[in-house]
Amino acid sequence: MTELRTVTVGGSPVHVMDTGTGPAVLMLHGSGPGTTGSGAWAATAQALGASWRLVAPDQAGFGRTPMPPGSRGGLRLWTEQAAGLMDALGVEHYAVVGHSMGGAVALALAAARPRQVTHVVAVSTMGAPGAPLSPDLDALWAAPAGPAGARDMLSRLFFDQALVTESAVAARAEAMLEGAAAYASLFPPPRARWADDLTLSAPTLAGIRAPVLLVHGAEDRVTPLGTAALPLLEHLADVRLHVFGRCGHVPAIEHPHEFRRLLSCFLGRERVH
Repeated sequence: MTELRTVTVGGSPVHVMDTGTGPAVLMLHGSGPGTTGSGAWAATAQALGASWRLVAPDQAGFGRTPMPPGSRGGLRLWTEQAAGLMDALGVEHYAVVGHSMGGAVALALAAARPRQVTHVVAVSTMGAPGAPLSPDLDALWAAPAGPAGARDMLSRLFFDQALVTESAVAARAEAMLEGAAAYASLFPPPRARWADDLTLSAPTLAGIRAPVLLVHGAEDRVTPLGTAALPLLEHLADVRLHVFGRCGHVPAIEHPHEFRRLLSCFLGRERVH
């Protein structure tokens, strides 16, 4: 059963999609304008919901979750809010799946809550020390709300340009327009500082004890494989990497069936630490 609800975390509302039963999996979306928890993960959750309880929030500044008063966002806020959400839901142990920005939050959460986080899946992730702001991520963060901005953003996200359909553009444009006011405050120029904020230090990464699965597209232009995923192999104690060929920034959409099988297999394995 899928439930859309609002949970109070640290005095602020967080909008959440909560679906399925079983071991809990926190699913964290990326940072593109118009992105929401349910929009990013609904299809994956529908496929996996029979085996796990999947919790997909709108992170602060996205969708229906406002920025807490006085906050400008950033890795610390999103990490603390994610931890607080699972505490508020009464979930003691959980896996975390994060896409792009959400991958960096997932890794930071695993470092901050080693007793709670059992597994991490970081998809097209940010977070690697020293990773530069790519031109495509810069353009994505700056995409103007509306059809033209939506089309440009989707063209950068996907390797398979056939996925940039009129219906996909229209849906993303509508979501971008709905969230434009809140999103405008998140990544103002110069944007390299926000990419820097989403990197983790080598000691922090080395301290993560949960097993980590990195999933990446070989043709990802937003968080390129060579600067985003490969450097993490040097820092994580228990890590494996799966690379999809002919795939851009969103493996869950470009290779949905294999992506779900990967998640099922990895989330179902026992943690050995």
